Amino acid sequence: MVEALAVSEVYRGCPEEAFSFEVTSELPSLDLLSGHERAREALAFGTAIRSDGFNLFVLGQPGHGMHSLVGRFLEERSRGEAPPPDWGYLYNFDDPSVPLFLQLPPGMGRQLRRDIEALVDELRGAIPAVFESEEYQNRLQELKQAMGERQRDAIEAVRREAREQGVLLLSTPNGFTFAPAGEDDKMMSPEDYETLPKEERDRIEHTVEILQRKLTQAIRRMPKLAKELREQIVALNEEVMQSAIGAPLAELEERYAGEEGIQAHLTSIREAILAHVDAFLSDEPEIPPEAVFSRFHLNLIVDNADTQGAPVIYQDLPGHQHLVGRIEHHVHNGTLLTDYSLIRAGALHRANGGYLVLDVRAVLTQPGAWETLKRILRAGEIRTESLEQAYGLISTVTLEPQPIPLDVKIVLLGERLLYYLLCEHDPEFLELFKVQVDLEDELPRSEANLALYARMVATLARESALRPLDRSGVAATIERASRLADDQQRLTARHRDLNDLLQEADHWASLEEATVITRAHVEKAVAQQLHRAGRLRERSHEQITRGTVMIATEGSTVGQVNGLSVLALGDFAFGQPTRITATARPGSGQVVDIEREARLGGRLHTKAVMILSRFLASRYAPDVPLSLSASLAFEQSYGGIEGDSASVAEVCALVSAIARVPLAQGFAVTGSINQHGEVQAVGGVNEKIEGFFDVCRARGELSGQAAILPAANVEHLMLKAEVREAMAAGTFRVFAVRHVDEALALLTGEAPGEPDADGQFPAESINGRVQARLAAFREAVKAARGGDGDEKPGAGQGAHDPDEEGGDE
Repeated sequence: MVEALAVSEVYRGCPEEAFSFEVTSELPSLDLLSGHERAREALAFGTAIRSDGFNLFVLGQPGHGMHSLVGRFLEERSRGEAPPPDWGYLYNFDDPSVPLFLQLPPGMGRQLRRDIEALVDELRGAIPAVFESEEYQNRLQELKQAMGERQRDAIEAVRREAREQGVLLLSTPNGFTFAPAGEDDKMMSPEDYETLPKEERDRIEHTVEILQRKLTQAIRRMPKLAKELREQIVALNEEVMQSAIGAPLAELEERYAGEEGIQAHLTSIREAILAHVDAFLSDEPEIPPEAVFSRFHLNLIVDNADTQGAPVIYQDLPGHQHLVGRIEHHVHNGTLLTDYSLIRAGALHRANGGYLVLDVRAVLTQPGAWETLKRILRAGEIRTESLEQAYGLISTVTLEPQPIPLDVKIVLLGERLLYYLLCEHDPEFLELFKVQVDLEDELPRSEANLALYARMVATLARESALRPLDRSGVAATIERASRLADDQQRLTARHRDLNDLLQEADHWASLEEATVITRAHVEKAVAQQLHRAGRLRERSHEQITRGTVMIATEGSTVGQVNGLSVLALGDFAFGQPTRITATARPGSGQVVDIEREARLGGRLHTKAVMILSRFLASRYAPDVPLSLSASLAFEQSYGGIEGDSASVAEVCALVSAIARVPLAQGFAVTGSINQHGEVQAVGGVNEKIEGFFDVCRARGELSGQAAILPAANVEHLMLKAEVREAMAAGTFRVFAVRHVDEALALLTGEAPGEPDADGQFPAESINGRVQARLAAFREAVKAARGGDGDEKPGAGQGAHDPDEEGGDE
């Protein structure tokens, strides 16, 4: 018979003597990536290599605290890197719809913005002053006066020539006219003109015609003279404007002599001012001065003046616009307007030259964000546009800012499932994210790692400003870490779970006004966590205690056994026993899985039933048909059944039903079997055993009830103190088995029996009785078929319903 496990085998305590400190405040802080050497090497490689596509994907469970782990590493690495440049947008004087980006050394953007603002303030006062100056007014008056004299001289020349020819040039409201001159240079009267000889009149008329042509030519020169005057005024204005703007612009040009982009912008400012001189002279200009000045400013979208090292940006809402930026609008007279000054930076702009950390689940759930991120990484540039623009869903006129070159490392944080799904379903994923950073879920529980883990606990407590832990508190935390890992040889690496535990332990220590966190505080925190999540567990166990759900914990019954299952609800799981029953009668080799037939069984459970049916056939009827019609059911189970951990219990129930051997109901069984009857490890053994223990204890005094589990699961046991105390008192036992025969021996109290060379078991053994009963079934089947001993092809060889092949799951 298998011996019960000792208390020391079901729980691995942590001796306080393993620690040389008194309280964790004595311990130095620890890099929390310690123990994740593979992940650290991948992070170092991924952040160092500069080739395209070597972005990083950090794989881990939610409890890892990936944000803090990766954030610390990136911040430490970024300190030694050069700060990235400033980025801004400038007005494009050639094409206002395409603003131009400006790249500047870090800190220069802020200085340039101040300098341009100071330049505009200076020009706002200097330009009007220079045009209101007496010098400008005098020169303007001189130009106008000189041009007026030229116009008068042209008319006077015609007038003098007319007078020499005896003709007067007279000014009238309708223009100029010619008239013959009389005495005293007065206009000759019509009567006197008529008295002149015909030759004289002909001469005067001919002279007037000639003079008229000359006058017309002189008048036609007037617009040209006016144009010359305007050109002279424009030249004067430009000269005066140059005197007003020359010195301030020259100072800036000298200050930013090495920056081509700034030099080009200053040249454009000079040309724009000279092109819009009228804006400063006219009372109602087409473009007001402020509109002209507004085009000079720098829209500084990324200011790295105060940045130390490369930026590390975490974007918690990675939507399309949060990544690439946006173009804002303002309402003017009911119309939406925008310009280059309304361009806003996105996370990619702020992280350019550094690292951008994103939660992959958040990226995938934001409309268009995943495709936007891939498109930007492929193109190597940040194009600021709305989602509608990107997909051509709008045709309104808007800005198309010049794309900014991209130099950033993208670090995605996500679960392993998402990583592998993206690898399978997105062919571009591995081209863009070539570095896999896989965090450890668990750390080895070795003597060397105990000191390391103690420092990690000290670091978590120190960073959260908690009380220090004494040696007992650290030992209790390590023991809880093993339970969270479900392994005596491992410790959980999920920092968030540990940090939550320490936070709660610190709370209970504060209520007791303790100066340090002890084992009692840690254990109370664990108990309170379980209590808060335990309402459904208590209600479930109460149904068993009251008899609503039938579970026997005493006596013996044929074809009935207690299986152990785990119910997972959120981050809390608990175990509870389930009654498994089996029936057996003569038939054609069918083992009917009632759960599957009712469509309550999952694929793994169906596979387990098929395996156990093959085990029965190969063990008890290796050379003859298996003439059996059997059924298996999980009683009072109204939800889905999944997994193979009940297959040991199901085999025992079937063997009991076939051999008519009662099974002890004070046992509960968990474990999976293979086709050779070997018992295989399963999950959730701690919760399963504790669940059965709680049910048995709630029914009264414990009287030797026991749980049977696979021997491979012994090293996973970290049972709670109440179970260990009952084991020490001998009122509750735990057995570990390697073969289904060992479980049968425990449940029946009899020897299963070993086969001889012909595969026959001793007649009085359990296995022998199974063989004898199956032989009787075979004879009954023959008799029912009229003595025809031939089975149909495959009959007795298929140990499940023929309809199962290809059936729906």
